[in-house]
Amino acid sequence: MFSMIISFTCQMFLQSQSKNMVIAYLAAFSIGTHICLSWLLTMKLKYGLIGALLSTILAYWIPNIGQLIFVTCGGCKDTWKGFSMLAFKDLWPVVKLSLSSGAMLCLELWYNTILVLLTGNLKNAEIAIDAFAICLNINAWQMMISLGFLAAASVRVSNELGRGSSKSVKFSIMIITLTSLCIGCVTFVLFLCLRGRLAYVFTESEEVGNAVVDLSPLLACSILLDSVQPVLSGIAIGAGWQSSVAWVNIASYYLIGIPIGVVLGYVFKWKSRVFGLACC
Repeated sequence: MFSMIISFTCQMFLQSQSKNMVIAYLAAFSIGTHICLSWLLTMKLKYGLIGALLSTILAYWIPNIGQLIFVTCGGCKDTWKGFSMLAFKDLWPVVKLSLSSGAMLCLELWYNTILVLLTGNLKNAEIAIDAFAICLNINAWQMMISLGFLAAASVRVSNELGRGSSKSVKFSIMIITLTSLCIGCVTFVLFLCLRGRLAYVFTESEEVGNAVVDLSPLLACSILLDSVQPVLSGIAIGAGWQSSVAWVNIASYYLIGIPIGVVLGYVFKWKSRVFGLACC
């Protein structure tokens, strides 16, 4: 958790200066190290889950250390002049923006956690949780692409607004949204074509695989919608509307999505399908 604080801060600092390749190189090195360490600790040294967790922690810290070294050791000469007491000047606006940004992100992450907890209370919960976890993982694959567009949209919009170029902002919003939507349509069709096989990448259980197939139409809709939603969030972040996004997340996730899931899942007995609907 602590590594995420440094990671997000350094990433936004570098992205705002279009130093994206530094982040990409460090991420590639991190994932390569993660794979090697996971194999070594879990398969060779037989540390099991402890080994997997340890390799994950180390992989998280590698890009953080690399980004800090790059920023503080001359990689950003024009924007990093060293630490001084000026860092504490006008701190309250930054704190307010950070709190609203944190609330926006936490509300979205907690939503998936709550859905998993609700799924665990269904009948035959083991199969339901396995199927739902697979669906969340598949959705996360596509979300990685959309999160890239989120970062691009937030940086582009904030930079162009800073320059006072509203036309460039509108053009950027249109291009990024359409590009992400087109990729979402491709992944939507691809998932529907492979829905009978994709679940078996994660499991050998036929029951779990069939449960994922039952959820696949709703998951496909979620994949399509999630190709646009992060982009819109990125636009709002670039415009400084984090608090507005937080209120939208409260309304859509907690006042609409979860109540609908609870009613249809526990009252109308739609089982795990309903939580796929709630994800949409």
